[in-house]
Amino acid sequence: MIRTPLFLYALCGSQRKASTNRRLLEALRDHAPEGVTVEICELIGDLPIFNPDCEGENTPEIVEELAAKVRAADGVIFACPEYAHGLPGGLKNALDWLVSRDEAPFKPVMIAHASHRGDFALEQLTEVLKTMSFALVPSANIRISLLGKDAEGQQVSLRESMDHGVLDTALKEFCSRIDGGPV
Repeated sequence: MIRTPLFLYALCGSQRKASTNRRLLEALRDHAPEGVTVEICELIGDLPIFNPDCEGENTPEIVEELAAKVRAADGVIFACPEYAHGLPGGLKNALDWLVSRDEAPFKPVMIAHASHRGDFALEQLTEVLKTMSFALVPSANIRISLLGKDAEGQQVSLRESMDHGVLDTALKEFCSRIDGGPV
């Protein structure tokens, strides 16, 4: 049984409004089970470049806002493209701001991926999240290939995923692991 209400915070590695990873997060948000709220982070592109001299009492307000959202979340969803065989700089920067803080450890994580490729970035993301002590829930991870499709093709793929229960099953699996289930 899933405890509700649940608040899930979603971080997208791509800052493009037409991003396939963002579109996947929007589909998860729009089709979340009753009692589950998915909010997509809008802060990543505005974060200053990480600088340890700007932590503690010097932490920028926007970083505190990001940290507060992660702290308030019952779980975090990451969606990330691969740029030059690596993580997008903005997402890595956001994670760097959270490294020495207490919001990440043991926070459940689901990874959503909108491409048939990008394994280098997924491996790097997984390694960074493990290093930060996030609690990965691999059984909830999803990959729906949207990359290279026009808007209509993406919509068809997402609709098929919904019809086949892929999004619903992944979110329900993730939510069931948040409160007391094995991770």
